[in-house]
Amino acid sequence: MRQSKEEAARTRARIVKTASRAYRRRGLDGVGLAEVMAEAGLTHGGFYKHFPSKDALAAEAVAFALEETRGTLQAAIAAAPPGGGLTALVETYLTPAHRDRPERGCALAALGTAAAHGAPAVRAELAKGYRRLADLAAVQMAGGDAEARQARGRALASAMVGALMLARAEPDPARADAVLAENRAALIAAFGGGTPAID
Repeated sequence: MRQSKEEAARTRARIVKTASRAYRRRGLDGVGLAEVMAEAGLTHGGFYKHFPSKDALAAEAVAFALEETRGTLQAAIAAAPPGGGLTALVETYLTPAHRDRPERGCALAALGTAAAHGAPAVRAELAKGYRRLADLAAVQMAGGDAEARQARGRALASAMVGALMLARAEPDPARADAVLAENRAALIAAFGGGTPAID
C-alpha cells in the first residue's frame, strides 16, 4: 500500500531520530542501515525510498541531534535568572547525565573526532553545529565588542565539548565526575556570568 505524504514524512522523521540516537551511542561506523531500519521498526528495503545514501541519512541525523541539544540548552538559558544564561549553559552541558547518555546528547562530543575523516555532508553539519553552539555561548557573554564575544563563544564551546569527551573517556566514575565539576567551575569563572552586553 502506498504511503501518503504525511505518513512518508513521519516515517522519514522516525528513521532520522532512530539513526541519530544510534550514531551517537555507537558511532557512525558502528551502525549499519539494516540495524537503523530494524530499530525504527522498518525493513531495510524501504530505506532508499527516503534517503539516497547512508551519508545523506547520517548528515540529517547529525543535524537532528545538534538541533535537539541546542533546544535543550536554549530552554535552560531561558529558565535561568537574569544574567545567569552562561552559567545555565555550562551547567546543563557538563553534567553526568549528558556524559552517561551520549545517544541523547551533543553530536559534537559523540561524533566529532570520528567524523573528521567522514563524509563532507556530515562534517558540514558538525561544523554548523559548532558555530551555532559558539553563537549561543557568545550571546551570553558580558563585556567586550561583538567580535570579542564571538571569539570567546568559540573558545567556550570548544572547551565544553572537549571536557565532555574527556569525562566520557575517564573510566573511573569519581574522576569522570571531577572532570565535569572542575571544568564547570573553571569555565564559569573564566568566561564569567553577568548580564550579556547589547551592541
